Amino acid sequence: MSTAITNPELWQPLLWLIAAAVGGYLTCVVALRILKWASTRVESPVGRWIATVLRSPLRLLVPALFVRTATRGLSLPEEPWVAILEHAIAIVVIVATGWVLIAATEVLEELVDVRYDLGKSDNLHARQMHTKFTVFRRIIVVAVGTMTFAAVLLTFPAARTIGTGIFASAGIAGLAIGIAARPTLETMLAGIQLALTGPINIDDVIIVEGEWGRVEEIRATYVVVRIWDQRRLIVPLQYFISQPFQNWTRVSADLLGEVTLDVDYRTPVDSVRAAVGPMIEASQRWDKKFWNLQVVDAGPSTMRLRILATAANSGDAFDLRCEVREKLIAWLQEHHPDSLPRVRFESGEISPP
Repeated sequence: MSTAITNPELWQPLLWLIAAAVGGYLTCVVALRILKWASTRVESPVGRWIATVLRSPLRLLVPALFVRTATRGLSLPEEPWVAILEHAIAIVVIVATGWVLIAATEVLEELVDVRYDLGKSDNLHARQMHTKFTVFRRIIVVAVGTMTFAAVLLTFPAARTIGTGIFASAGIAGLAIGIAARPTLETMLAGIQLALTGPINIDDVIIVEGEWGRVEEIRATYVVVRIWDQRRLIVPLQYFISQPFQNWTRVSADLLGEVTLDVDYRTPVDSVRAAVGPMIEASQRWDKKFWNLQVVDAGPSTMRLRILATAANSGDAFDLRCEVREKLIAWLQEHHPDSLPRVRFESGEISPP
């Protein structure tokens, strides 16, 4: 190899290869700078994201493509180091291409974050789009990584030979691998079904395993639910396909809050209704859609009042319920203290036997 490199006939091709690598790198740097500058002028964040996220993989891919093109245009000698160089360049091109494809999904993720804002009160469509993109992005990343690794292995003749032998004896091995991979395949299919049917979305309010929380993350094999007290509940994907659970924001974010209160039969219902109305209407958590008060049950010693009021989301609904309940109890204590539940008994003389 040392003799070949000291050969004057190789200096010119080697210089051309070095120039191709440097030229490819400079071309990539200049193109990314122009793209970033243009995106700033037109106030478009997409170009800036591309120039930032794809910067590293493109700085590897573009020079490798320049060098590979140069090797095909130059007359390189039949030397072992030349074959090693061409093989290494092919591997770099494959790895860099896979890296670019995976990084491109990050750009799309930024675009989804901007276009579909989760900060809105009624964000059902945004949550659906974030959920679908998150699931499919993870599938794409796994698929691209697997194909990139396989493509690199296929560049080695020994790997192709091993692959032929594996395929020749793949009967029992394929069955064993299929049985072993069944949980993984079921999880992948569950993820696809979850993205297409949408029983849950990111930021959904759900009750699962008796716990109230929000869907924080949807991973490749499990879902992270943030419980109200900041705990994290890890639930397998298959659970949401095969088990029943409550989704409070499946169709829309608004909810109907309920407040029930047991009171004495002497409670003036019309007066309570007249007092509850201003309480609800003055609350910033009420969405101005609907409220009502009814007597829904009558027991041996008390009757049950039920107050219904709508709110824009589950958090406001919970706070509205607490607010109305507190104000109603305080109003009853002040204006109708005899309306609070009480136990009555009668005493009478017992006649002697």
